[in-house]
Amino acid sequence: VQLVESGGGSVRAGGSLRLSCGASGHTYSSNCMGWFRQAPGKEREGVAFVYFGGGSTYYADSVKGRFMISQDRDDRKTTLYLQMHDLKPEDTAMYYCAAANEVWYGDHWGLPNRPQDYTYWGQGTQVTVS
Repeated sequence: VQLVESGGGSVRAGGSLRLSCGASGHTYSSNCMGWFRQAPGKEREGVAFVYFGGGSTYYADSVKGRFMISQDRDDRKTTLYLQMHDLKPEDTAMYYCAAANEVWYGDHWGLPNRPQDYTYWGQGTQVTVS
């Protein structure tokens, strides 16, 4: 699976950006995708995730109500989006797209939201909010 992000840039606080992630290769092998971000000197953190099987989503508390994850999927290609509104300076980071399968939480299968649960990664796209 190859993942390529695009759409990053520099915006003023309160502005919007839409990130895209093109996934190619054996995309059928992954039923979950998501966005992570990493600011300088900080750990990589989960932002938003989607499970293709049922459409369930997960958002970090810091982005709820401002970011929305969506996807287009067909037999040949999957494109993942992250629509970001009301951007804040603390949203400044490198944003990464990632793909994985569901993980076992002890009593159920669920949407993974930790970096170590994700197998495939893109190269990242920078978002800077001033």
